[in-house]
Amino acid sequence: MRKRFVLAAMGLLVVGQVGAADRVELTTRVSGVVAEVLVKSGQRVDAGRVLLRLDPTILQARLDEAAAEQARAEADAADAARELTRARELYERTVSSTTELDAAVLRDTRAGAALAAARARHAVAKKNLADAELKAPFAGVVQAVPGQPGTVVSADCQPKTLVILGSGRL
Repeated sequence: MRKRFVLAAMGLLVVGQVGAADRVELTTRVSGVVAEVLVKSGQRVDAGRVLLRLDPTILQARLDEAAAEQARAEADAADAARELTRARELYERTVSSTTELDAAVLRDTRAGAALAAARARHAVAKKNLADAELKAPFAGVVQAVPGQPGTVVSADCQPKTLVILGSGRL
């Protein structure tokens, strides 16, 4: 009896059967268009070998945008921290009110939260760009390559099989 399994590892979405088939169907974890296929049917591959790549243009642009957003959030957080320090000093000298101090605390808190969110978006964008390369999760033999340059992959729907990898038998 065969059991279905889904395994997410190394930035891959692996869907396959455990049992006599001894093979897995591989696809990327991100949406995109296949730019290049680096293997052929019957080819032996080592674990970690790049099998195909998606066009990185959009993913790189998203990473660049996230990096810029993070830089802006870092500057805003530094500015808010300076403003809070100044507001505390003025409050301690009884030059400013509690309202002004509270406003500085609020701005600092919001800037910190915005920075945390920007860092998270940057990390996701970086991971998505890395996931544009489909790598072999184990050493084996490429059994089929249904994905070709120009193939559109949508991670939001049922993933399209791009490479079928077996443990060593054709």
